[in-house]
Amino acid sequence: MSYPTTSRSIAGPGQQYRIEVSPGRHLAEPDHHAENEIGPTGRPYREIPMPKPLDRHGPATVVAVCNQKGGVGKTTSTINLGAALAEYGRRVLLVDLDPQGALSAGLGVPHHDLDETVYNLLVPPHTDTDEVLMRTRVDGLDLLPSNIDLSAAEIQLVTEVGREQALGRALHPVLDRYDFVLIDCQPSLGLLTVNALACADTVLIPMECEYFSLRGLALLTDTIDKVRDRLNPRLDLGGILVTMFDARTLHSREVMARVVEVFGEAVFDTVISRTVRFPETSVAGEPITSWAPKSTGASAYRALAREVIFRNAKGA
Repeated sequence: MSYPTTSRSIAGPGQQYRIEVSPGRHLAEPDHHAENEIGPTGRPYREIPMPKPLDRHGPATVVAVCNQKGGVGKTTSTINLGAALAEYGRRVLLVDLDPQGALSAGLGVPHHDLDETVYNLLVPPHTDTDEVLMRTRVDGLDLLPSNIDLSAAEIQLVTEVGREQALGRALHPVLDRYDFVLIDCQPSLGLLTVNALACADTVLIPMECEYFSLRGLALLTDTIDKVRDRLNPRLDLGGILVTMFDARTLHSREVMARVVEVFGEAVFDTVISRTVRFPETSVAGEPITSWAPKSTGASAYRALAREVIFRNAKGA
């Protein structure tokens, strides 16, 4: 089967971008593993079907992509999982909740020049969510951008009533438009991250396959438990995504075995291995699924998207 060429538009700073991805493009049937074939997690692969097309969209499942340790692949995973979900016909909203604005920059948005960002949604006088919403380079993938202004939000929210629910109030008017909302949290467990957890349905934890990342999981899961008890009873651990995995090293294999031992079925079968393609996509300002659609990284995030959809009853 032949597909039309992907169309790209070049626009000036502050304008909207779009890449049209034709239905079915790059979406080959999932790999059929041999029966009881052992994956990188040390478990047999689970059979994950191709996602079915949707005849309507919403309400969204809100996923907080969270880990207080930096450099574990939160932003990379948020961008590429969102793009892969969009390829499967899901409408996705990405929320940049990190004052560094890496998510916005990774999608080619000149975030330093923006006047309206997530900050304006959280701090009075509140801006309407539609005024901040941007379309990205990927069809079906929208963004609420951020920049350094957001760093002041935690201080300004301290005196606000219901400060932990500020993000939830901002997202509520648009949830019916999307199937998934992915929130890229900052590498801390401060008030912004608590806001993300307070409005999320599930938490996706990217974890570098390294010893110190493993130690930090205990603190993060404790925070999730506290938010569930005090602010958000529906909050669930959606899954742990092992990133930067290198099967050649004993250390990676030992950390992987320990994570699976402790968290069991919560660990995704999909594992993200190290590749030079991810830094290239950051420079290009687009997801790996469009920058290098046939790469192993793109295939991995499509496999993760299938797992996320499969685990989510509403999206299956």
